[in-house]
Amino acid sequence: MLDTVRNQTVNGLDLAALGEVVDAIQKDPGKAKVGFDVVTRWKGQTRTETEVSGFTLAGERIERSHRIVADEPCELLGGDSAPNPQELLMAALNACMTVGYVAGCSLKGIHVDSIEIATRGELDLRGFLGLSDEVPPGYAEVDYRVRIASDGSPTDLEEVHRTVMKTSPNYYNFGRPIRMNGELVTA
Repeated sequence: MLDTVRNQTVNGLDLAALGEVVDAIQKDPGKAKVGFDVVTRWKGQTRTETEVSGFTLAGERIERSHRIVADEPCELLGGDSAPNPQELLMAALNACMTVGYVAGCSLKGIHVDSIEIATRGELDLRGFLGLSDEVPPGYAEVDYRVRIASDGSPTDLEEVHRTVMKTSPNYYNFGRPIRMNGELVTA
């Protein structure tokens, strides 16, 4: 789908390749389907390791090899060997939005010097521990602040910001319930 010849880049993004992707998807919406899957295994105490082995794009499997480790801090009964799931969740939100800011700025010809997204959420452990049915186990709200240093005008950056809030998959996922289709298999 992508041409391997390097073209003009803005903020490290190949704009011609991006245009080719957009054109291909507009001509054949089936090329827009991308599926991600991971496998997480318990490694003792509160530590898990997640294997990322690939994804599908337009029905084609693309192999990858990454490992994501999670653990809880000692104060939450873990070994503090890695970020905890909540920190990884926020990191995934920030990373997804960052891609949106970079792409949006690049398409407008805005050169970015830096992007920083600081995110904070507060949980009440009574929900997670099942101590109160009145307390939800998740976030009621999450606050975030985006700092962008660039040559873009405040008006252009505000437009990019609104576009990110409209099109970022993880922003969307955070902002609405997702139907979870779980299945338990016992050994």
